[in-house]
Amino acid sequence: MPSAGPRTRAAQLLSLVALALAFSVQLVAAILPHVPALIVGTSAGLVIDLYVQHRQPALAALLSKTRLDATVRQQLRDTLTLIALLRIDGIDPTGEQFPLLALLLGFYLVHFVCQALVILVRRSRTLPVVTRNIDASGLRLSPAPPKLLRRPAYRLLRFSVPATAGLMATAGTQDATWGVLGLSLSLALALGGAAWLGTWLLPGRRPANSAEALEWLNGWLAEYQPTVGMYFSGGQTSAYQANMWLSTLAALDGKPLIVLRERFMVQKIDATDIPIVCIPKAAHVLNLEQSTLQVMLHPSNSGKTSQVLRVPTIKHAFINHGESDKLSSCNPYAKAYDEVWVAGPAARQRYALADVGVQDQDVVEVGRPQLSPIEAYRGAPADGEMTTVLYAPTWEGWTDDPGNTSVILAGENLVRQLLDDPGVRLLYKPHPLTGSVDPRAAQANERIKAMIAEANHQRSADPANAQVGPEKQQVLERRTQELAEVTAVAFRSSADELERMAVQCRPDPERSAALQVATRNWEEAYWASLPEWEHQVISGSRPALYSCFNQSHLLISDVSSVVSDYLASEKPYAVANTSGLEEQQFRERFPTVRAATLLDPSGDGIPELLESVRVPAMDHLAAARAELKTYLLGPAEPRSLERFNEAVLALAAKADERRLRMAVRLAAGSDLPPQREEVLSEAGATTAHGDPAEPAPSSPAPTPSGPRGSAGDVPPVAVASVANDAGEPVDAAAAGEPAAEGVAEPAVEGARAESPQPGGGTPTTVRVA
Repeated sequence: MPSAGPRTRAAQLLSLVALALAFSVQLVAAILPHVPALIVGTSAGLVIDLYVQHRQPALAALLSKTRLDATVRQQLRDTLTLIALLRIDGIDPTGEQFPLLALLLGFYLVHFVCQALVILVRRSRTLPVVTRNIDASGLRLSPAPPKLLRRPAYRLLRFSVPATAGLMATAGTQDATWGVLGLSLSLALALGGAAWLGTWLLPGRRPANSAEALEWLNGWLAEYQPTVGMYFSGGQTSAYQANMWLSTLAALDGKPLIVLRERFMVQKIDATDIPIVCIPKAAHVLNLEQSTLQVMLHPSNSGKTSQVLRVPTIKHAFINHGESDKLSSCNPYAKAYDEVWVAGPAARQRYALADVGVQDQDVVEVGRPQLSPIEAYRGAPADGEMTTVLYAPTWEGWTDDPGNTSVILAGENLVRQLLDDPGVRLLYKPHPLTGSVDPRAAQANERIKAMIAEANHQRSADPANAQVGPEKQQVLERRTQELAEVTAVAFRSSADELERMAVQCRPDPERSAALQVATRNWEEAYWASLPEWEHQVISGSRPALYSCFNQSHLLISDVSSVVSDYLASEKPYAVANTSGLEEQQFRERFPTVRAATLLDPSGDGIPELLESVRVPAMDHLAAARAELKTYLLGPAEPRSLERFNEAVLALAAKADERRLRMAVRLAAGSDLPPQREEVLSEAGATTAHGDPAEPAPSSPAPTPSGPRGSAGDVPPVAVASVANDAGEPVDAAAAGEPAAEGVAEPAVEGARAESPQPGGGTPTTVRVA
């Protein structure tokens, strides 16, 4: 049974038993018949059903899966009521009960008509594209219908209240008038709801259809002219992989765009001013070929990534969502991208050693630009100051490799040793996916939280451990409110996708700066509001991981990207070795632990580790950390953001070169595959900034070899490169080679080919010397 804990399970079980008992009482009362029991059983059943729909949605979903949804339960309740009325003396089956039956059947008929209208309205309000931070008024967006009308269970149960009350009054008084009145009122409510819902299907309230929405999207892309995009597809808990890159994407030259594939992900992306488009269908994603996008950044691999990789006009770079020595950081999927961007030499060497098909020339070192908020090491904790230890284990991963996470084998031992030290304040931040694969990890995680709660209870009993004054809590409340005003968007409870698009049309141009200030102020107030001695379990998105880095003197983690990022501070760190490897083998296999203290699953080395943090003279790994930082994250100069931006511009230039070559071939009448020729004619040849491409003199236009076919049949390299006599690909435009034999080269200067810009703009003219 779906649940969130023992209390929820108990409430669900109690509700289920009460519902079954109510039906049993109603059934017995209908057979006997027994009017008081009938009234009690029927009324109680309806009340319990309303409670389940409102407070126990997980139980309601479970009942629906077993074909006992709210409609079936209400029909059963009404059927038992009619049977009871037939057996109660004083009610004429023909003259009095027939009108009741007719009204009840009419009520259900209108209910099902209303449900059909719900489906039609939902379809009309489900567009092939979802946006955020974009003015989508051209799609004729409107507020959503009330939630009561859109949800059949909510609507049926609430509209049934007058009918049930009237039928119970009839059973008690043997007067059918009450039943007629109650059923008439329910029928009127159903008719009114259906009529009101139907207004959303009127021409004046209908949003754009699919064809109009796609045409609008193409027009917006042509007007905005994005140059660099971030493509992301993932599950409910994976949005952090994209969110970590928002600040970097916003700081790049050009016009950024975020492309998503799952509708729910639009609201999972953190507060940002970057335009967001969600394109669920693969066929519609291919329309990006007609846009000015030149570079697409990919923070993760997914099954839907291959769909956008089919767009040949865009160059794709894999930027990952963190680097570590685990196998997932050198996935063979990476060879599908044009380039793989890594932080430093360590990742380059990792790909070379893994031999997964990623060529060294396709690996670009860009650093980790989002690490700028991490503060540098300020030295050991002062005398009398708590030593703050951050334990941030990773999750169990998709493989069965031992040592993926320390939570199962070592977590409780490590935490126990830390809690035993009176001078330690522990910050426990488990990975958000902990327990999603192995239930043992979830169980260990809960036990660790219980240990921390017990330790805090014991410390709070010590008079020496003072509580924080109320004024700091008041500051935190004020900062929380300020942050909510910047980040929160006020949606109606019944808002749907289209209404949210209308509300989130254009961000305040000053919101980015205000968000940074509000976040910084909130983090300062949050940490100040906590007692210095109190351990913390941090499971939400705030405070952020890097804020925890800045609060800590020591990190304990696993082989993960957390270690690489923490090295930016050059603070001491330790790694739990639960792999079963000897220390030397472990250090050789995982370079990120070369400057770390290794801990075995027992956690016996914790006291010595804490001593080395508190006494600088015992910290013998400081120089090794500084050296490893450069090896993992790259040099400090030029700054990582500058290198990242240069990599974007360089890859965009490659996309421009490819478009230029294709435009020359099109102008020269080369035998291009039909679909490629059609797309080029529609999109034109433009640079990364949307300017017309101007090919160099004497640019060749060779005929691509291979059979004619669809875009999927011809690899991009077959039309994006030219081979020399040795069969090696070369850039013929840059080399200035003459046209290939057998290809007609324009003999007169000024020969040109014209093609319209995306969205029907001014034609692009490509001149060939």
